[in-house]
Amino acid sequence: MAREYNDEYIALICALFAYGNVKAIVKFLRSLDFTLLDQSEEIIKEKLSNHYYRFQNSNDVIGIFISLKRLKAKSSLENIYYNAYKTDNSVIDGVYACIEAIKNELDLNTQGYNFLVGKVSLKTKGSSALKRWMMFTRWMVREDNIDLGLWSKIDKKDLIIPLDTHTQNVSLRLGLLKRKTYDLEAAIELTNTLKLFDKNDPIKYDFAIYRLGQEKKA
Repeated sequence: MAREYNDEYIALICALFAYGNVKAIVKFLRSLDFTLLDQSEEIIKEKLSNHYYRFQNSNDVIGIFISLKRLKAKSSLENIYYNAYKTDNSVIDGVYACIEAIKNELDLNTQGYNFLVGKVSLKTKGSSALKRWMMFTRWMVREDNIDLGLWSKIDKKDLIIPLDTHTQNVSLRLGLLKRKTYDLEAAIELTNTLKLFDKNDPIKYDFAIYRLGQEKKA
């Protein structure tokens, strides 16, 4: 669905809400008016007052639209991401910079909003795998029939696989991954294994791994 708009802010909303049942995700995203990102905050509150999705109530949905509207008026997501990424070529640093920038725009500290946006961590072991953020980054950096390729400043060789439990289980069975804990450390380990096959574009194997499991061939 993100491809329909070719906009980094709309793509981020699509990525952040991409959890749960696929049909439910698509139904919810179809119900959103993304032009609200360019409307007043009063209109955003009015139009989204009855919108909710799983862990997010209407205040959380309104919150992410207001936060991103404010941020969009100041900077591109790519620039925020790149300014943190460029020091060590770290997409983790880029993701965390975006999370901090979004949270700085709005004082909203609810479970649903925090789950949606994510949180910054100083560790990789035991921390979130950042699956939805890594998927968003892949969409922005790579370009094919799935990924949008809207960004030019981030190198695809530095991407980290958007690991979910399904991909992790398949990778464990294939011997591509040893770490059984579902966390950012596991995502990094699997990515490093995939770099042995293609160091310049390791994440291109993401969909293939997923399909192997989906078709029960691994």
